[in-house]
Amino acid sequence: MSFNYFNRFKSIFTFFVVFIFFSLISRSALLLQSFEYIKLNLLNLSKIYSIGIFYDAITFSYFIIPYLIYLTIISDNFFKSKINRYIVYLFFLIFSALNIFNIVAEYFFWLEFGVRYNFIAVDYLVYTTEVINNIKESYPINKIIFAVIIIACVFLLLFKKNLVSEYQYKTTLVKRILTALLILSIPISAFIFIDNAIPNVSENVYENNLAANGLYCLFSAFRHNSLNYYDFYYTAQDIDVFSDIKNLLISKNAKAFKSDYPDYSITRKIENSGAEKKYNVVLVIIESMSADFMCAFGNQENLTPNLDALAKQGLLYTNLYATGTRTVRGLEAITLSIPPLPGQSIIKRPKNENLDFCISKVISTKGYELKFIYGGFGYFDNMNYFFENNGFKTIDRADMNSNEITFSNAWGVCDEDLFNKSINEANISAAQNKPFFFIILTTSNHRPYTYPKNKIDIKSGTGRNGAVKYCDYAIGEFINSAKKQKWFDNTIFVFTADHCASSAGKAKLEIDKYHIPMIIYAPKIIRPALIQNIASQIDIAPTIFELLNWSYTSNFFGNAIIAQTDKNNINNIARVFISNYQKLGYIENNEVVILEPKRKIFSYKYFNNALLESEIKEEIITNAVVYYQTASYIYNKSKQKKISAEQIARTQNNSFAGNYNISDARKK
Repeated sequence: MSFNYFNRFKSIFTFFVVFIFFSLISRSALLLQSFEYIKLNLLNLSKIYSIGIFYDAITFSYFIIPYLIYLTIISDNFFKSKINRYIVYLFFLIFSALNIFNIVAEYFFWLEFGVRYNFIAVDYLVYTTEVINNIKESYPINKIIFAVIIIACVFLLLFKKNLVSEYQYKTTLVKRILTALLILSIPISAFIFIDNAIPNVSENVYENNLAANGLYCLFSAFRHNSLNYYDFYYTAQDIDVFSDIKNLLISKNAKAFKSDYPDYSITRKIENSGAEKKYNVVLVIIESMSADFMCAFGNQENLTPNLDALAKQGLLYTNLYATGTRTVRGLEAITLSIPPLPGQSIIKRPKNENLDFCISKVISTKGYELKFIYGGFGYFDNMNYFFENNGFKTIDRADMNSNEITFSNAWGVCDEDLFNKSINEANISAAQNKPFFFIILTTSNHRPYTYPKNKIDIKSGTGRNGAVKYCDYAIGEFINSAKKQKWFDNTIFVFTADHCASSAGKAKLEIDKYHIPMIIYAPKIIRPALIQNIASQIDIAPTIFELLNWSYTSNFFGNAIIAQTDKNNINNIARVFISNYQKLGYIENNEVVILEPKRKIFSYKYFNNALLESEIKEEIITNAVVYYQTASYIYNKSKQKKISAEQIARTQNNSFAGNYNISDARKK
């Protein structure tokens, strides 16, 4: 094959140089933004930039495919024409503009989440209405686009001469295709052999993300949006893990599993003596409410005076942890009482209807009216579909009349409007003499952080603190309004969070970035107390059922959070589940296990808010595998998906010697 055939494609090299330049600018900007979290030495920087350029080159090989196809299919005569010259210019202009815009977009994404693009960015591409409106309300988007176009035009002028060339030789379509296929071997090989979007430069998450390429991460997140636990994570024999999970789930009111339930099940009877309570339950899930926003957890800015007051008048849970970093993860943990599975939340997955382990299965047997009330449009994140197909009636922005909306932004109506709607819905249920169980999801504590004027002393749209304080103000107004209703004295209010405001950090999983508050308030029903047990979001529903003194059949992984002074609490294992899409964390007695794809297991000690790499008890590592594997099995079973014979054989071959032997998986 003559070199002349490569000559036809030599303008690709110009595109490549410009792409690498833009990637270096982006990487350097993110590095400067995060320099306090990384080790600034020559070795680290050389790793970040050298591996980064490799990932940039791989990303470019995908990015340039449309232009490569164009150069391949056009004839020699057309290639030499002025029309082609202007088409090439247009390609380059669009190419430059997209890359410049990506620098800006990725910078803001990094500020928000502390990582390269991930599955959150994939969601942003799906729910364009909310996201585009959010961008418009949060950033000077018109000015940004104008600047991007100007800079792209400047780059076109600078590289204009390098994009086209004059030559006289002839080519054939067959040889052009062969040349293109040779170039395409690069992205094809990358697709087959490189499955890790984030390189493992060090133990520092920031350094690993800096060495990655954002666009490649976006492509990878789209490609790996769902992960089957059995395919990617360390597994034992199912019969063994189900034997162990039953021991872990024994609680004071479920001391043994009934013999008539099958081995591959966690179904058990929760039995309480005495009369069951018919209290109403209003469970408020607050958007992005980190524990450290509250004075009760050490904050000195007085952002949450109403929540802090409620905490003193009710049960304050001081060691509760969210399972994930997205709203749907919080909703999943609370409504399904299941540890977080790798990949997307169950709420967003297909075949999530009529789940046996949804809390609605218990609540509906008690004669309650169930409602999910949301200030935005519930099609977002598949929330309405999930709740409607699991026993809840959904109320969202579409169900609100114009006179019920005083303020709204991209994500929904303000929290005051949401709570006023909830009061009306509670009055409707009460008028029909029906006990009600409401889940209310707020929206105001979310970028662009806008809310009605003259409500608090922080200007709307100026940042997170204002949004937190306004949300707290709305909660205060909600409780004041509820106190005037006939059903108030017979109602338990639960305030907690879906996740924290930020999850970014140096460690694989930043444990303190999962710390959320929970307050249970019912002045006529519950005496104030401080509950310091370490617990998970998956324990919230069983805790509420315990307060109601319910007996029921449980398919939950969560247990009631019982006060440490309760001598009848025979389940004394304090454990927490945290995750971020691929990494599955398990915490027990300050010892941390992180399960990762490729069947890797990492162990740490948690000390002074830091993870210290350490050997820990094999029993705790075993518990982590037991919880996550059984949760995956039960979820797959609920979808009537049988684990293949191949997977069963693999688990047999990969199972632990004797019962458990995890040393093979503990690769650092």
